This record gives sequence, structure tokens and C-alpha cells, in this order.
Amino acid sequence: MRHTISILVENEFGVLSRVAGLFSGRGFNIESLCVAETEDPGVSRMTVVTEGNDQIVEQILKQLNKLIPVLKVVDFTGVDTVNRELVLVKVKADNDTKPEVLRLIDIFRAKIVDVAPRFYTIEMTGGEGKVNAFLQMLRPLGIKDIVRTGKIAIARGM
Repeated sequence: MRHTISILVENEFGVLSRVAGLFSGRGFNIESLCVAETEDPGVSRMTVVTEGNDQIVEQILKQLNKLIPVLKVVDFTGVDTVNRELVLVKVKADNDTKPEVLRLIDIFRAKIVDVAPRFYTIEMTGGEGKVNAFLQMLRPLGIKDIVRTGKIAIARGM
């Protein structure tokens, strides 16, 4: 099962490697990882996406809670959340592909953030499915490069 885990940590050196070590030490791959400061500069939020057995993930969560720099751990599996991902994609934009690229940008509510003689760099945010669908539609047009943030998530409501 796929798990999205939110971890509030003290914003200090070495925390990321200690958290990642818990996952790798149990043979779990981190599919995506996003880390940034919260409204408090002394606290960062890590959003980790991993896939694995519920019992083993539960053990990882318990051990994460024992780490000194960890303030709070929440597994968003089964929780109603708002999820987003950011993708920057560089796509071929010649006379043949420009109209279709512009149409897809409009449909997916993306935007062009850089223009070069033969390429557009496009920014798009959305859920993982929307990002995947956008990239699938652009592939036949000639993707040069892709950069994705990975998932970030926040619980809905209170």
C-alpha cells in the first residue's frame, strides 16, 4: 500500500539523513520527498511517499516518533487531504508542435515560464494523476527534460 507521511522536524542539520536512514534500514524506498520550512523557521515539514506493508510502515512511524528532532508524524493514508505536485517540463516548440503545446497548456491550466528558440519550459501544478496525464499528452510532441517536486499534502479542514 502507498503511504504519504507528514513529518514535522526541528530545522537542523542531519535530520534528513536520520529520517531517510530509518526507511532505508528497513528496505523501504522513498518514492518522493519534499522538505521545507513551515511558518516557524525553526521547524520543517517533510512529506515522504513510500509503498509498503502497513505493519512495517507502522513500525517506522513509531521509530520516527522516537527521534529527538521529530516533533510530529502523521500518516495521511485514509485521511482526506489536499495533494499537489509541481512539474517543470521542457518541450519541443517548433512550427508543427506549437499549436498543440499551447492547447494542452490551456486545457491543463499550465503556464509557460521560459521561451527558447525551439523549446518552451512549462510549469504545471496538480494532483499526481493530472501531472501524469499532462506529461503523457506532451510525450508525443517531444519532451526534452522533466523536473518534478513529488507530492506535498495537507489534511483538509481542522
